[in-house]
Amino acid sequence: MQAQDPRPLVAGNWKMNGLLSSLEEVDKLAAGIANGARPACDVMLCPPAPLLLAMRERIGEAAIAVGAQDCHMQDSGAHTGDVSAALIADLGCTAVIVGHSERRTDHGETDAMVLAKALSAHRAELTAIVCVGETEAERDAGKALEIVGHQVASSVPDGVTAANLVVAYEPVWAIGTGRTPTAEEIGEVHSFIRRQLMDRFSDGEQFRLLYGGSVKPANAAELMAVSNVDGALVGGASLKAEDFLGILAAYR
Repeated sequence: MQAQDPRPLVAGNWKMNGLLSSLEEVDKLAAGIANGARPACDVMLCPPAPLLLAMRERIGEAAIAVGAQDCHMQDSGAHTGDVSAALIADLGCTAVIVGHSERRTDHGETDAMVLAKALSAHRAELTAIVCVGETEAERDAGKALEIVGHQVASSVPDGVTAANLVVAYEPVWAIGTGRTPTAEEIGEVHSFIRRQLMDRFSDGEQFRLLYGGSVKPANAAELMAVSNVDGALVGGASLKAEDFLGILAAYR
């Protein structure tokens, strides 16, 4: 019996954007999902940490999950300004992004640190969304698969399953630039990641592989149709309900 394709996930990463007043967009998003045909995918929003509880309460019973953008490697301790995975879970969140390229670049996060954060997420029973992706220089040097393969091997913990780990491929050179890889380039990397997960995990075929990098309503349908793309990690287009609903329409 052939395994079914993983249920897609479209997650919005608000990054360092949004105020309490921005939660009005959440109301619009929930209304859009309720009033239209519900998309055949899971929907998630990942706001800045101070907005997590307010967003969770605002969403109520709507079919929208809430995730965080980062967590600390330790469960608690003297780490001023950091947020533990345990607290994220206590707020009612179900997932946390780890290893986003902006964390790797701005904060010097290594694969080992991302691995430790994913393990911390799992101790708190959160799904870890592990981000990987090459820079423009690495892509131009023909090293995209080498870089991404090393990141997957070194950032994804042993013993995880398709139920508690998601991999998001975000080529660094496409994030927020308006430049998007071709469907062939995306398919090549996603197929490579899929083979790597299948070689390592018995349920590797069921891991959700998200694409991220200048995903917009205008290109969502094309990108989501690429083989082994099981959804998207969306940046700027997730800040406005109208834009995000336009991306979700790829799964209607």
